[in-house]
Amino acid sequence: MASSEDRRADEPRQELVGARMRQFRKERGMTLRDLAAGSGLSIGFLSQVERGISTIGLVALNSVAAALGRGVAEFFDGSPARPPGRDAGRLPEHFTLTRAETAATEYVSGAQTYRMLSARGPHLVLEPLLVHIAPGGRREPAYGHAGEEFAYVLSGELLYEVDGVEHRLRPGDSVHLRSTVPHSMYNDTDQVTTVVSVVTPRLF
Repeated sequence: MASSEDRRADEPRQELVGARMRQFRKERGMTLRDLAAGSGLSIGFLSQVERGISTIGLVALNSVAAALGRGVAEFFDGSPARPPGRDAGRLPEHFTLTRAETAATEYVSGAQTYRMLSARGPHLVLEPLLVHIAPGGRREPAYGHAGEEFAYVLSGELLYEVDGVEHRLRPGDSVHLRSTVPHSMYNDTDQVTTVVSVVTPRLF
C-alpha cells in the first residue's frame, strides 16, 4: 500500500510526464488542438496533464506518444532498463521467460504505478502489467483506442466505466473489452487497488 509520502514522491514524476508532453508537442510545432485530434483525448484534459493538474494513464499516454511520434518511455525520467527476463542470446524470438526474482521495470504516471510482467518479444503482441492504483486523484475521461484489454482485480476496488456504464470491480472480478469502446478506470476508495492488466498493442 502506498503511503501519503509515497504519493507525494510520485508528484514530480507526474509533473515530468506533463512537461515532456508539452516539450515534445512544441518541438513538433503542434497545438493542443492538433494533439487532441491525433490522440483522441480532449484539449482540456491534455492541457491539465501538461500543467500537472491531471494525471494520465499509460494506455492514454501511449495514444499521445503515437501522435507525437515518440515512445512511451521517453515521457519518464531516465532511460528504462532492459525489461526483465530477456536473454537475446538464449531465448527464441517467440518466447520470453521472466523469473520472480528478476527486478521488473516500473513506470509511474500520476496515481498509477505500472510494473512490466514480461520482457519484449518481437512476435508477441500482449502487454501484461501489474498496476497499483492509488486512491484519489483526478478521474480520466473515458475514451476509446485501438486494441483490446483485460483487467483482473487482485486487491481493493476499482470503478470501471465501459461505454457510459460504471461497474464496481472487487477482488476476483475482471473486465475484458475491445478498447475501441470508450472506457476509463478510477479508484474512488481510500485504499490502493492492485490489478493485473493485459492490453494490446504493446506499449513499449
